[in-house]
Amino acid sequence: MSSTNNHSDPATRRERFAWCMYDFANSGYTTVILTAIFNAYFVGVVAAESGNGHATLLWTLTIATANALVLLSAPVLGAIADYSGAKKRFLIITTLGCVLFTALLSLVGPGDITLAIILVILATFMFASGENLIAAFLPEISRPETMGRLSGYGWALGYLGGLLSLILCLAYVTYAENQKLDASHYVPVSTLIVATLFGLAALPTLLWLRERSSGVGSIKKAHFIQAGFERLKITLHHANMHTDLFRFLIALTTYYSGIHIVIVLAAVYAQEVMGFKTQDTIILMMVVNITAAIGAFLFGHLQDQIGSRRCIAVTLLIWSAAIICAYFATDGVLFWIAANLIGIALGGAQSAGRALVGQFTPSGRQGEFFGLWGLATKLSAIIGPLTYGGMIYLFEGDHRIALLSTLAFFILGLMLLATVNEERGREMAKISY
Repeated sequence: MSSTNNHSDPATRRERFAWCMYDFANSGYTTVILTAIFNAYFVGVVAAESGNGHATLLWTLTIATANALVLLSAPVLGAIADYSGAKKRFLIITTLGCVLFTALLSLVGPGDITLAIILVILATFMFASGENLIAAFLPEISRPETMGRLSGYGWALGYLGGLLSLILCLAYVTYAENQKLDASHYVPVSTLIVATLFGLAALPTLLWLRERSSGVGSIKKAHFIQAGFERLKITLHHANMHTDLFRFLIALTTYYSGIHIVIVLAAVYAQEVMGFKTQDTIILMMVVNITAAIGAFLFGHLQDQIGSRRCIAVTLLIWSAAIICAYFATDGVLFWIAANLIGIALGGAQSAGRALVGQFTPSGRQGEFFGLWGLATKLSAIIGPLTYGGMIYLFEGDHRIALLSTLAFFILGLMLLATVNEERGREMAKISY
């Protein structure tokens, strides 16, 4: 059985804009909650009495737990959404869930470790599930030849959204500090800023993006969980038909492990190795967001001309050059060059990867296949940082040596990417089952 996907009903410009706006809306969560502000608040304030090492471990385990839940649920959730024709309904639920749990983080104060862990796990699970679901709409609203461009527009808007969230939060932090208020006041307010911006900016998506897949069964009448597992089983059974998709997912898991190391630990590296102060690190993150938006935009256009696989290969070469620069950097100049290269490569790699999965996806199985994409990205979010952390432990805190693990992930990912045949993958996506 296959669901009906009405490609004869093309997406309007407003609908494509609405799709891109979701990247703008949800990016504040990763930028502020996971990367810049709340993570430091958790370690330095919420769990401070546990000691820095224990608090950091708790934060790492919290994020790993959330990613593990997404890893296990993403393919099945996507299959259920395809079976029932309910991607839009699921997207609304996960969006509202993330907004709600992010807002509830404002209740977390010093010592509220259990509450913080539960809310972060729930919010991150909702965020990541929504990220997979919105990606599954891409093949429905864009032709294969323009998919890369549209994906690039979305990522570019996303980085600008993250930048806006960071600017708004930092503006309030500066105001609060001038009023002699501490982190236990301004960080909870920052979570409310993120939740509010997410909810408001997601409205165009929730109002204008339409569900085109009718599904093959009623979500109310069918045993949809069982149906989800059955559809996933069929997909895995037909893995030999989608060799290039699964080869790419393996390559993506590999090079994304390196990307996640940079996302999670770049600020730590800047402070521990380069001696950056907090203000320097914040400026660094803002600049990386801007260059990442430029990279997503440029590579979005380029991949429609030379192909997504070649674009990803180019970004991995840029990633490798950036890591080499960071490794040898002893002053700010070379490190800033590395940071800007990372920004360009980050935007390009993420937009091209999402587009390539879309091109390899059969009609009516978007939620399911993008669930596999989500599985790969979340698996890498566990593998990468744990690898870096293990090397830090083995080499007694030597961040430069640990950074070489990132380079290894990019080189190995480039080698695995070479086994993917983009044209063959597109042809196999035309076969329904």
